[in-house]
Amino acid sequence: MTTTQPPVDLLPRRHAPLRELVVGVDGGGTRTRAVILDGGRVLGEGTAGPSNPLRVGIANGAAAIRNAIDKACAAALIHRGDLTAAGIGLAGVRRKDIRARMREVLIEALGIQNIELMTDGDIALYGATDGGPGIVVISGTGSICCGVNRQGRHVFAGGWGPVAGDEGSGSWIARRALQAVAQASDERGPRTALTAVACEYFQVNTPDDLSTAIYAPTITNDRIAGFSKQVIETARAGDLVAGNILTEAGSELGKAAATVIRKLKMEQERFQVAFVGGVFAAGELVIEPLRDEIERVARKAYIAAPRFSPTIAAGRLAQEHLHGLPVAV
Repeated sequence: MTTTQPPVDLLPRRHAPLRELVVGVDGGGTRTRAVILDGGRVLGEGTAGPSNPLRVGIANGAAAIRNAIDKACAAALIHRGDLTAAGIGLAGVRRKDIRARMREVLIEALGIQNIELMTDGDIALYGATDGGPGIVVISGTGSICCGVNRQGRHVFAGGWGPVAGDEGSGSWIARRALQAVAQASDERGPRTALTAVACEYFQVNTPDDLSTAIYAPTITNDRIAGFSKQVIETARAGDLVAGNILTEAGSELGKAAATVIRKLKMEQERFQVAFVGGVFAAGELVIEPLRDEIERVARKAYIAAPRFSPTIAAGRLAQEHLHGLPVAV
């Protein structure tokens, strides 16, 4: 989310009065975003590296979150000690034991006692529907679908990581594309412009060299997932193989959404399905097959952009928690 900073003269070195400054954080497998809120006003934003504890460890995840918050505080011309609460949505904390340990480490690392720690799906869902019933489909490095019905029941589908799942995600798209390149190189599949694109992205001269490059110890899941951006561009340029991969990605994301809808028994209701994550930069190449799968089970559902970003949602949830309001996540 791009936020226009207020003029410097509106942000003196110390805010007066310092009422209820909170920070919202959205942390995932690629980057961590933080935003400082004063009521409904955005004062500053900051970004840092990945903070998913299952990928980088609890200590490194906490360090990335602190780094992002400190950058946001610097942009807002405040100190971290001025913050009264933090709402943190984090990938990799669905398990209660991991979430409890992460919260302990964050309290110590940030010096903030009032921390509301949730999954990244929780904050994305809240941001998508402003706390109302609906569905959010998240597809970035990984993928997951979350939903809540009018009775307040929450359901998840996906989020199994790159080995067991993450269908339709950036890492999944990239792997599908690399499989297509391998098949084209062996003449087991159709020729594709992805071959030259992959060689350039992974900095090799021939397709035969790709097997060495993609299995190098320095190649991370994030690096693999980054190739999905090139797959999207190749599809936009008219490559049929790349286009089919994005169609399949959208269908997989739609199947996850349909599963959540059925579990929540929302087939006959009208509700919003929102989307979050870098894969949706592909636009209708992914959204159209996603829409087709949803329409099979819920004709009244409609796809729309989130009401506000997951980072802002995390900050709003921190404000609600601070005021003693029920946090529906």
